Amino acid sequence: MLHTAVNAYGNPEIINSDQGSQYTSEEWTSTCEDLGITISMDGRGRCKDNIWIERFWRTIKTEYIYLNPEDDVCLLREGIKNWIEYYNKRRPHQGIAHEIPMTRYEKSA
Repeated sequence: MLHTAVNAYGNPEIINSDQGSQYTSEEWTSTCEDLGITISMDGRGRCKDNIWIERFWRTIKTEYIYLNPEDDVCLLREGIKNWIEYYNKRRPHQGIAHEIPMTRYEKSA
């Protein structure tokens, strides 16, 4: 998977992962080292670092994917793309005082 991604998109400067055995194995670490990729790992007890992305995935699954099962990958990708645009540009978010993320971003930019 790593080689496929690197062949398609080039070497990233840094790759972030958790501390699962697949990311601490000699094979993974030496492959990253050989490719010149720096490894950044979330520390133990840092589960809150992922809270935002975990919330996003829970939301997209419950609000879109489970409600719109799709057998065609192209249609699923298009639907997810459209839902993410809705999520960022039209959907109020409880965590930011029911503002729309793009509105909040534009205010701060």
